[in-house]
Amino acid sequence: MKKPSQFDAIVVGAGPAGNACAYTMAKAGLKVLQIERGEYPGSKNVQGAILYAKALEEIIPDFREDAPLERHIIEQRMWVLDENSFVGTHIRSEEYNKPPYNRYTILRAQFDKWFSAKVREAGALLICETTVNELIMDNDQVVGVQCDRLSGDVYADVVVLADGVNSTLARKAGFHPEIPAGNVALAVKEILFMPEETIRQRFNIGEESGVVLEMVGRITDGMMGTGFLYTNKESITIGVGCMLSDFKANPNKTTPYALLDKMKRHPSIAPLIEGGEMKEYCAHLIPEGGFHAIPQIYGNGWMIVGDSGGFVNSVHREGSNLAMTTGRLAAETAIAAKAAGKGFKAAALSSYKKALDASFVMKDLYKYRDLPAVLHKNPQFFTSYPDMLAQATRTMITVDGVDKKTKEREIFANFRNTRKLTGLVGDAYKLWKAIR
Repeated sequence: MKKPSQFDAIVVGAGPAGNACAYTMAKAGLKVLQIERGEYPGSKNVQGAILYAKALEEIIPDFREDAPLERHIIEQRMWVLDENSFVGTHIRSEEYNKPPYNRYTILRAQFDKWFSAKVREAGALLICETTVNELIMDNDQVVGVQCDRLSGDVYADVVVLADGVNSTLARKAGFHPEIPAGNVALAVKEILFMPEETIRQRFNIGEESGVVLEMVGRITDGMMGTGFLYTNKESITIGVGCMLSDFKANPNKTTPYALLDKMKRHPSIAPLIEGGEMKEYCAHLIPEGGFHAIPQIYGNGWMIVGDSGGFVNSVHREGSNLAMTTGRLAAETAIAAKAAGKGFKAAALSSYKKALDASFVMKDLYKYRDLPAVLHKNPQFFTSYPDMLAQATRTMITVDGVDKKTKEREIFANFRNTRKLTGLVGDAYKLWKAIR
């Protein structure tokens, strides 16, 4: 028999998705309990990240007044690297240097802690250093949680799972299986301390502006993955991530940290981080299965948000923003279900999926639904093509007495010898089909 609910909602996890969900529900007057297994929200998140203003503005419109923001981004760099060089493009605009700013670098430990304070101000109860062992079921309805440190079970009308990649609770309850290694990436990051003046001079930026650099190519040792670098106020976040299945199958047996260390020594990257003192290091999983790998995200008395639902990926580097949007939409669904007074069965919570389908979250995931598989099955995009592009560029800009027409024939011959004409056409078609 179902016991009386002690809370309207329980949110498991205090990352961006969990905080967005708990804040939105508490702000609307719901009685919310949030449970976090870390010492405090953000204690497990040392890494830097990119915050897109729009997602947080939907939840806390005046967040810029006191949020711990590092730098607003005025320049995006995109590099393709071979072993010794890069070919890339920079997008820098003074429009991005005018408030209200579009993107910021943040340090997750500080940001999550700030966001959690907002959640408590809104009226939610937060309990830290507590692990939810399992969900309490009444037949097929989730009615609460059982924790390791709380005396007795805790009941709620709806439970929102925001407990990270490969959610243990969701797997235990049978909501989805364990994520295959081919659908998840392992990313490693470092935060390197560097004097603020050095960062400003090295990246040609002002006191509060910053740069984001994203990289693909030989830095991932033939595996599907990307590298990145963000400028913070007095530090640089640098990291690289590859598919977990690729790490397992990599013939060179390259470890994640060795991959990052090699990337830091690349001739194009080393000068940017020279003199940086490592302050923090972390490794974490990122869901990369994309649209086809998203599990069931709602049911009788439960919803899944953020990493737990596989929404967060590295296609756009919008992890925290996708997570916060899913958290907000789940909260709005719970608020509407309570107002309707018809319970929290799957039918009442199905509007969460409908709201997601109508949002940029699912639209973007759907648009690039086949891209992860195409890249994963075609390692030449991370090996041969960076080499060919770098060689072609060097050939064209080197002044050596050879005419341009001859250089063009040399470049095309190299392309054909490396991938053959059928391979070039086939690769172009596969990539076009995946991003069209």
